[in-house]
Amino acid sequence: MSRAWDITVADSTRVRDVRVATEAACATAGLDTDSMAAAALVATELATNLVKHAVGGRIVINLTGPAATLAADAPCVQITSLDHGPGIADVPAALRDGYTTATSSLGAGLGTCRRTSDAFDLHSSSERGTVAVARIRTARARSPRRAGAIPARTGVRAGSINVPLDHAEHSGDAFTWVRSGSLVTLMLADGLGHGGKAAEASTTAVEDLRRRADLPPAEILRHLHTALRPTRGATIGIAQLDETTGQLAFAGVGNIGARLRSAGTWQPLVSHPGIVGAHFPATVPQHRAAWQPDSLLILHSDGLPSRWTPPRDARLHTHDPAVVAAVVLRDGSSAALPLRDDTSVAVLAPDPSDLLP
Repeated sequence: MSRAWDITVADSTRVRDVRVATEAACATAGLDTDSMAAAALVATELATNLVKHAVGGRIVINLTGPAATLAADAPCVQITSLDHGPGIADVPAALRDGYTTATSSLGAGLGTCRRTSDAFDLHSSSERGTVAVARIRTARARSPRRAGAIPARTGVRAGSINVPLDHAEHSGDAFTWVRSGSLVTLMLADGLGHGGKAAEASTTAVEDLRRRADLPPAEILRHLHTALRPTRGATIGIAQLDETTGQLAFAGVGNIGARLRSAGTWQPLVSHPGIVGAHFPATVPQHRAAWQPDSLLILHSDGLPSRWTPPRDARLHTHDPAVVAAVVLRDGSSAALPLRDDTSVAVLAPDPSDLLP
């Protein structure tokens, strides 16, 4: 089930809570001692930065996988820092190893966080604040390639953030992406309600999708309807990119939101009313669109307000997709407009290396 940790960092007393939560996440993911220590260092530095530079924020910890590969056997601990602070004036300087301006910090700085993590990226704006995402995986996943293993290569990346309602232990939302040949399938599932039973439904959807990734989205949903009948049911959105044809297909049942940006223009991809596992519609429309070099696909559960404003940064798609997801979640909610349900955002974006001339 979707285990998540959400810690509000309002003062220095919560930095320890972040470290303890990170160590618990590492233990759950089966990370080794050295990886756990690296994750604790990164999480502590990010939490300290929230107190010293942003006058507070939140740390969200998810168990996920790498964004650039489809290695299901390499679980990651993803640490996301979100704030509405003043932003970072000089991002390149802040990312230099050892750079810090907080006298009471660890002296590690964001550069050390980047070097210590298996993946690290941040987005900062003077108008909105800063989002930083770090992923750490177990040391054995960094070992030389196993004999006969074929590295996954894809022209797109996917990432997400998943926040449970009221700091609950489990989220009823779940996200995954799977490759089958030239097809890359992204799914966001929202189990009805919240808590353990909702998480059971969304987890069942994730597990079943891995056996159906060669099918088109509408057909996958029909199979998921059968698989989810013993559960509460879920609302589900599925996007599938065929990298050979450059076509994106989308189908959804329930209130999963979806927006696609292509050539600088945002368009909604509409789901059909219903509940997978309970009230499945007779027909499920499947939308198709061309996937462009600047395309950006955002899926979200109904915990995010339906009228959220898409990011204005035209280069946001070059960032880690989990950073994009966190920016959307942060900007779609605030202290005055808190999350009203389990909330998740999933993003499909081009691989930046494919954007180079």
